[in-house]
Amino acid sequence: MKKKSIVPCIYLFSGQAVAGFKERNVFECKDVQELAGFYSDNGADELLVFDLSGDDPSHEEAIANIKQICSVSEVPVTAAGNIKRMEDVKKLIYAGCSRAVLNFSKESNIQLLEEVSKKFGKEKIAVCVAKKEEFSDHQQDIETYASLVICLKEILQEEVRRLSDIPILLLCDRMDEEQVTAVLESDGADGVTGAWVSALDTQLMQLKTTLKGKGIAVNTLESSIPWSEFKKNSDNMVPVVVQDYKTDEVLMVAYMNEEAFNTTLETGKMTYYSRSRNELWTKGMTSGHVQYVKSLSIDCDKDTILAKVSQVGAACHTGNRSCFFTELVRKEYKDSNPLHVFQNVYNVILDRKIHPKDGSYTNYLFDKGIDKILKKVGEECTEIVIAAKNPDREEIKYEISDFLYHVMVLMAEKGVTWEDITSELEHRS
Repeated sequence: MKKKSIVPCIYLFSGQAVAGFKERNVFECKDVQELAGFYSDNGADELLVFDLSGDDPSHEEAIANIKQICSVSEVPVTAAGNIKRMEDVKKLIYAGCSRAVLNFSKESNIQLLEEVSKKFGKEKIAVCVAKKEEFSDHQQDIETYASLVICLKEILQEEVRRLSDIPILLLCDRMDEEQVTAVLESDGADGVTGAWVSALDTQLMQLKTTLKGKGIAVNTLESSIPWSEFKKNSDNMVPVVVQDYKTDEVLMVAYMNEEAFNTTLETGKMTYYSRSRNELWTKGMTSGHVQYVKSLSIDCDKDTILAKVSQVGAACHTGNRSCFFTELVRKEYKDSNPLHVFQNVYNVILDRKIHPKDGSYTNYLFDKGIDKILKKVGEECTEIVIAAKNPDREEIKYEISDFLYHVMVLMAEKGVTWEDITSELEHRS
């Protein structure tokens, strides 16, 4: 059974999230990257971004904002608004969007559909309709060259469904939970978006749990092994080791009973059982330091859970990121984790930029400015080419290391982080 999608919408105007098409007052969370991350963590299946800019320079700014959204979003991003030509679609796809949306109220976009579909593939293209005729008059082309229809009125999704089996996303800013549920219960829309879905206080995972209870197929967290098969301790609980899902840093250890485990699955937020207070507790409910579930695994004996989470703020009640900040014993060793090495070197370079040190070559580069840094990057790149023509493996290893150092100086100068780089590479994979 095909699963229905819950798709928050970000209306983008002048670099900020606003309330809607005609409501340009700033949204509760105006920072678009923060908003995208929030939706991703809270159970969104996709994101829809509408560019409401009024001219080409503002449109270019919006594309830059959309690229930032794609860099933090862990769900697909569909972009709409001010798409007029092939180049607009190209920029959005290259920014990391899964789809670009052509507004079919514009005749030029109707003519553009076939061209962009053949260039990027129909799975990358959606169309937006506000009138029945915009679909019915072009039904064959839409079904051939697009993978999704976004309907701007509830009545439209019923009319489009009578004509076609193409996936439909309904955008309606005047729906509440009851109406959203009714829409998804029908055979019309394959997903919903709009003001209520996008509200920060809408609990998307809990909504999905409700929908699942009504027999509606949605994406929820479901354990492959039932709680009954876990090996519990004498208190009928299982210890949980919690790690940061990006860095694998161990954040804390807590315990779950069956209710805590099920609540975690239903809400998407780590919930534990306090042995000292004898009560259920959801991490961050009072502090705001929520842990969003990314994965849960069980060990070979089925008696310990490993949770990988997106941690907001600090995991420890002391305010420390991790509960494991007190070192007891340490033997000197080399951290050979490549990601750690790259990050550590970058951190040293960044520290030099913030806290200059006399005689530092890194500070010499920063002082000379971007042209000097770029000159060195170019020189080191050439050295790699020369080294690669020689049989000495050690030489090319040295030159690549030198190049990477200078690239990291450039990254620090331009405010680019390793997280930015890895996110970009991930989108390309």
